[in-house]
Amino acid sequence: MSAKNKTKQENSRAGNGSAVFDVSSWPVLVIVGPTASGKTGLSIDIALELARRGVCDCEIISADSRAIYKGMDIGTAKPTIDEMMGVLHWGIDLVEPNDRFTVVDFCKYAREKIAEIRARGRLPIVAGGTGLYVDALIYGYQFNDVVKNNYSDRQEMSSDFVVFGIDWPREKLRERITDRAYKLFIQSIEDETARMVEQYGWESQAMKSNIYPICWEMMRGSITRDEAIRLFVLDDWHLAKRQLTWFKRNKDIKWLPLEGAKERIINFYLSK
Repeated sequence: MSAKNKTKQENSRAGNGSAVFDVSSWPVLVIVGPTASGKTGLSIDIALELARRGVCDCEIISADSRAIYKGMDIGTAKPTIDEMMGVLHWGIDLVEPNDRFTVVDFCKYAREKIAEIRARGRLPIVAGGTGLYVDALIYGYQFNDVVKNNYSDRQEMSSDFVVFGIDWPREKLRERITDRAYKLFIQSIEDETARMVEQYGWESQAMKSNIYPICWEMMRGSITRDEAIRLFVLDDWHLAKRQLTWFKRNKDIKWLPLEGAKERIINFYLSK
């Protein structure tokens, strides 16, 4: 995460030091789900509510393989400083789009951050939709020189983690994806696309796997805005289906509807 964002958050209202619970034995909270399911918002809501009740302060680690890239803010739907509501976020803006960042790098980074957050007496929350990142972390994968792209044989999950998934009926999830697409194209996505193309071109896989190629075609006049939105919705929907396929095979995820999930997760911890 950039020092600029970190400084802004450290000067904000989160982490008032009023927490009275010893959370050192509590498992790391992991929140997963498909794109547009509300993972980030839920993690922030939980952090704010636990702080408000004087239970504990939290910090959030993003498990999103697109949010790691600097400059890709609108196109990857990163939370803004205002949306973070003063809760410290990690795992965002780690590398340039043309830099290599693997699941091995993520695990090393996430484990270090979890240890640091624990040392501050706070509860770490890992939130994201990159299944391999999450699995490698919670199942403690040990990598050799070759990094595999998927794991069909999950072993025992570490007791250091508890995983909740956000569950939506598929038609509702597609509506959320569509709504987000319209909001995204209202923002300055064209400016961000032009800047990223000028700076990085199309050689980087990070540029090819996000919204930018679609937006670029719209900016060149090859497709209309409505066509661009339709293509982006289709692309994000395919991503959501891949994520659901990955996560639904995981027996350790506790699935909850977004409505009421905050209270149920908080009650899970307070009942320990």
